[in-house]
Amino acid sequence: MATAQSPVVPTLIGSVQRALRLLEAASSHVGGAPAKQLAREAGIPLPTAYHLLRTLSHEGYLRRENGVFVLGAAAERLGGGCAQQNQRRMIIDSLAHWRDIIGVPVYFALYREGEVELVSVADTPSSPAVEEWADFRETAHAHAIGQCLLSQLDEKSRQDHLDRYPVRAITPYTVRDNRALRQRLSSTERMQPVVERQEYALGTVCAAIPITAGSTAGTMAISLPLHQEERLLYAVDRLRSEVGALLSSLAFSISI
Repeated sequence: MATAQSPVVPTLIGSVQRALRLLEAASSHVGGAPAKQLAREAGIPLPTAYHLLRTLSHEGYLRRENGVFVLGAAAERLGGGCAQQNQRRMIIDSLAHWRDIIGVPVYFALYREGEVELVSVADTPSSPAVEEWADFRETAHAHAIGQCLLSQLDEKSRQDHLDRYPVRAITPYTVRDNRALRQRLSSTERMQPVVERQEYALGTVCAAIPITAGSTAGTMAISLPLHQEERLLYAVDRLRSEVGALLSSLAFSISI
């Protein structure tokens, strides 16, 4: 005779559950809390709490200071990972929002550790981003993103970049040499958009706006087909106004 099967109950490791409750209790006290208080808040017998607290401290998830337990480096790294994921999600969602309301591809890039880093791009099949046919890191002189980032660097950092990635022609419209590039960058007014026409990709115009957080240079950029160039200034002005509402939280982008 067939009998109904009992639902599968997952195997739970009690010691792991108790350790997690201790971590949750410790995280609620910025200045730390003693073992007795953590055990009481976590609902764990004190002898068991002592054993788990010693283990968590040994593994770096807690740290004992002046008789109280505070979160350790391992726990902070876990929190940092979650924060970075949230920051990336915020960037992706923001770019998609701006893409939809402005109707153009939107890019976000940083200059980090001596390199141009394209962090994220939002586009659509009907309005695609510029294809990276030549490495963005090596062709900063030829596209609006790179020119915007280079314009924010000090002279030493800019020269270091150009020594590693010399100016070279990408299209017939690319800036021809270091001198011409320097003149262009020096004439760029601080925090003003950088516009580039067909210097990286034929048939494309781009504009980038500078964003600086601390010592890190950043930029938001847009691109359009050449035949839609008349939309460029309106689009970049709209992007600047939209980004302005988020500037207070743009530090999030620097640590990702």
